[in-house]
Amino acid sequence: MNLREKYHIPTNTVITIAGTVGVGKSTMTKALSDALNFRTSYEKVDTNPYLDKFYDDFEKWSFHLQVYFLAERFKEQKRIFEYGGGFIQDRSIYEDTGIFAKMHFDKGTMNPTDYETYTNLFDAMVMTPYFPHPDLLIYLEGSIDNVISRIAERGRTMEQQTPKEYWVEMHNRYEEWINNFNSCPVLRLNINDYDLVKNPEQIEVIIERIAYMLKQTSHLRK
Repeated sequence: MNLREKYHIPTNTVITIAGTVGVGKSTMTKALSDALNFRTSYEKVDTNPYLDKFYDDFEKWSFHLQVYFLAERFKEQKRIFEYGGGFIQDRSIYEDTGIFAKMHFDKGTMNPTDYETYTNLFDAMVMTPYFPHPDLLIYLEGSIDNVISRIAERGRTMEQQTPKEYWVEMHNRYEEWINNFNSCPVLRLNINDYDLVKNPEQIEVIIERIAYMLKQTSHLRK
């Protein structure tokens, strides 16, 4: 009996992994998909035509980047539900507007007209009764020191060149965002409580918590 059957995880479940840069979303996505025998949906960083440009000039490219992410994530969300579920998704569509676009608007690196256009588009696409929301959002959280340490360890050039203040700002905004998030049920996991690279067997404890949360919130999905 596999872990999905052991803990009675429905085969059509859609779980989204959320959290700031460096908290281990991709690692969690793979570990859960392997353990539950679910498909994966990863953020397409390497094929994003705006990402490198964005890190060089936030003000010029923030709107382009956010619209690109919104379109790609919307298409992916549609694909997942057309498959019939059984997916672990790396990063949620909600973070785009709730954190990134708002941060750039507040800091002046996205002008008011672009921000209004973006949020109107997001609301029309996502904030409707017809949009298929995940069954559960897993939020990975940790201290800012741990997050910055992980960013340094993975060594992406564009992230290394980004000022520490940017990551601190993003970390704070993530905490504010998740405390007010209500689009679907949330399971919060602290990254200091497990190490799936060194101790992959810890995934069962996480799946047990997922099963409990899904059972408690099943009425919300009917």
